[in-house]
Amino acid sequence: MSYVLDNLLKNERILHEAKIHWSIFFSLKSLLTLTIWAWIVRSSGEFAVTNRRVIIKIGIVQRRTLELNLSKVESIEVEQTVWGRLFGYGDIEVIGTGGTREQFSKIGDPLGFRKAVAEATEAVAGQRGLPADQPVALAPVAADPQDRLATAQTMRDQGLMTPEEYEQVRQRILSEI
Repeated sequence: MSYVLDNLLKNERILHEAKIHWSIFFSLKSLLTLTIWAWIVRSSGEFAVTNRRVIIKIGIVQRRTLELNLSKVESIEVEQTVWGRLFGYGDIEVIGTGGTREQFSKIGDPLGFRKAVAEATEAVAGQRGLPADQPVALAPVAADPQDRLATAQTMRDQGLMTPEEYEQVRQRILSEI
């Protein structure tokens, strides 16, 4: 079973998937290993955009993963060579809040991946009536601190807020009491 499917949250669904492009079969490393290396790399790479997160996994023995909530994605940079544009592959760099930068090479249809992230981010923001560039997990606003805590707990339980964000909101509410 795939890493992405194994790690989906309750009510989370895949909106877009990408793979490492077949062009990796035409590398020196691939030719020297009779394409075994390229087959392993291509079959072990998973790139997915869900209705809540960007999930990326590369590698079998030495695994590298990235799971980033859509509210924490600032942008996806795409770099394509002439060959990449002709054959539909490129490098992506996922840029998250706080300066997180993760690069991934030879991704099939990198522009489609970037578009899927942008559409998912807008959809999440739109569900809450927020502008697309505003962070999604906001502190709940209510007059009573108990109501605010209950709202924050509900948001955390529904996956609308990470446990870390919940803890920050909880600490802020408790400090106001």
